[in-house]
Amino acid sequence: MKPHTLTIFALLIWWTAISQVPTVYIIDAGRVVELKKKVDLRDGRTMALVSQLIHQADSLVGIRPMSVIDKALVPVSGNKHDYMSQAPYFWYDSTKPNGLPYFRRDGVRNPEIYKITDRTYLGQLENASSKLALAWYLSGNEKYAAKAALLLRTWFLDEATRMNPHLEYGQAIPGVNTGRGIGIIETIALTNIADAAGILTGSNSWTQNDHAALQKWYGSYLDWLITSQHGKDERRAKNNHGTWYYAQAIDFALFTGDKAKAKQLVEESLARLDSQLNSDGQQPLELERTTALGYSTMNLKGWFIVARLAEKTGIDLWNFKTSKGATLTSAVEWLLPYAIGEKSWPYQQINKYNPSEIYPLLLQLKANEKYNVYMQTLKQANKDVMTALIWE
Repeated sequence: MKPHTLTIFALLIWWTAISQVPTVYIIDAGRVVELKKKVDLRDGRTMALVSQLIHQADSLVGIRPMSVIDKALVPVSGNKHDYMSQAPYFWYDSTKPNGLPYFRRDGVRNPEIYKITDRTYLGQLENASSKLALAWYLSGNEKYAAKAALLLRTWFLDEATRMNPHLEYGQAIPGVNTGRGIGIIETIALTNIADAAGILTGSNSWTQNDHAALQKWYGSYLDWLITSQHGKDERRAKNNHGTWYYAQAIDFALFTGDKAKAKQLVEESLARLDSQLNSDGQQPLELERTTALGYSTMNLKGWFIVARLAEKTGIDLWNFKTSKGATLTSAVEWLLPYAIGEKSWPYQQINKYNPSEIYPLLLQLKANEKYNVYMQTLKQANKDVMTALIWE
């Protein structure tokens, strides 16, 4: 076979793989396919966004793979493969011997938490794998898939560096405990990582065996979420922690092929949503926080993920009405004037709020044209290329 024939053959193989709809659960698979078509047609705006993405992906190709074993500290188990972190809002108490136990300052992050790198590195893995996977899908350049695959294998699969699939030591409070169910909120990143792996399945670098091994890891983590005391505690949480528990558990059930479990969890989550919203869409439990605007937005983000996942189980959460008559749409509409500064926020918000946080939520609402008066301003404020590519 001649060299140019081999090149054409390789391109045909890539196009066959890339033209298939990726198996993703949070992002819109149809949207990703449509983006690829626009790239092929050299659509001006799409190409400008893809150019930004490729620039960022190029900067990620050379990064060192992250691992839980890189942390300087060791969990009480003595095993660095166990994820660990420290509660962010708890501080040294100078009035107590050795500063213990730490005391709570809601919304004020203790810089000590960054001495333990697991949480930071997991966030970096989410960012890198998501961008690299999409860069590969839209460009066909295998170097992006190869790097993403290396990062995923390092964190989840390689025996020397993998994370053990549990979170027994998440968000520990010095002088109080070695871990809490609340720490489970730190693995939100795993949802986007699962989608990144789903996109990569069409590449040469991420094999079927790799994907099956990752699904097995997620299956083990889901089993821990459901059976462990920490998992049970978080499943009962009434506020955003309960929301994000369901977002993760439902996503992991779908990712591992257990649609029945996913549907069961979606049905169960309806009672949590019912308990969280007032008749006008306020979220009282989030309004109690010192960063109430941020937490209200963050909780709705979790519910939007649950709603997207619920679609995969045949349940329509978008139009679900609580016993008080509230919906996800009414919750967003109550929050929106405050988020964009049209109204003065009457609750606490001790940290600066970024209005673009609510932008992806508006983009996902079916009738987002209702919000045109806000959309252009938020679109200009949005600096996240992934939001622009996936949701705009």
